Amino acid sequence: MGTLYRNYDRAELDVQYNARATVPDIQPILKKYAEDSATARRTLDCALDVPFGEHADELLDIFPAANTLPGTAGAPVFVFIHGGYWRLLSKNESSGMAPAFTQAGAVVVSVNYSLAPAVTLDRIVDQNRRALAWIHRNIARFGGDPARIHVCGSSAGGHLAGALLAGGWHASYEVPPDVIRGAAPLSGLFDLRPLVHTHINEWMHLSEADAIRNSPALQLPQTGCPLVVSYGETETAEFKRQSDDYLAAWRKRGFPGCYVPMPGTNHYDIVLTLNDPHSPLTQAIFDQMGLAPAPSRIPGTLPSHD
Repeated sequence: MGTLYRNYDRAELDVQYNARATVPDIQPILKKYAEDSATARRTLDCALDVPFGEHADELLDIFPAANTLPGTAGAPVFVFIHGGYWRLLSKNESSGMAPAFTQAGAVVVSVNYSLAPAVTLDRIVDQNRRALAWIHRNIARFGGDPARIHVCGSSAGGHLAGALLAGGWHASYEVPPDVIRGAAPLSGLFDLRPLVHTHINEWMHLSEADAIRNSPALQLPQTGCPLVVSYGETETAEFKRQSDDYLAAWRKRGFPGCYVPMPGTNHYDIVLTLNDPHSPLTQAIFDQMGLAPAPSRIPGTLPSHD
């Protein structure tokens, strides 16, 4: 078979987009996701299984900030969207960072959504946009400031963060175009066209038109917020390129954005670095959100990445 995308054939694309093959064993990392999230739910003030829609999957876990600065309208809001190639995981494994972020002064919201192949990617994107609209309307009840919503997601969640950053959808969901004030997509997928030719399409069932319609790189907004981009050191060339190209396109539009290198991480355990308030990635997001940085700030961790 000849080349299908960027000089890759089908077999090569499968290798490039097989994130699981880049780690020896994913299970200990997924176990850590679940354990850290369970600890957060057990030890922190939180509102669990808050519905943002009518479907049983449309739920949020909300962790109020440990403290809010006097005289402010509320705490900045950190919305986290889990990965799992749109077919795995849930909010229940996706709040391990809540202790670090709530202690720093943020409200943390973990988003649950339906999974493929039971639903289409159009539906998953719609659910996340409705979740964001619900957060904008209701987060003040939990001490959050609806004018300071920041979004982070990993892998498929990085794609969904990009779908929230995309232009053209806000009016129909009754949110302002600048509803997101900062974003941190990690290991994201921003151009879905190559996935049409991979094993991922066995459960995603994407047509070329579906891929184009749901590619954040092809739906950039007219106005953009500050962006922090990162990915694991051991990721494939295509996963790295996806983030590099998206950041370059973002910056080409004049929007602020930076790349944070995370040496020693992989596609999955980079998420666990959010649990550490001293990690370069966490501190970059704290800076973006206007939160007090941890005292051991390492200079020079935010180089521009063109």
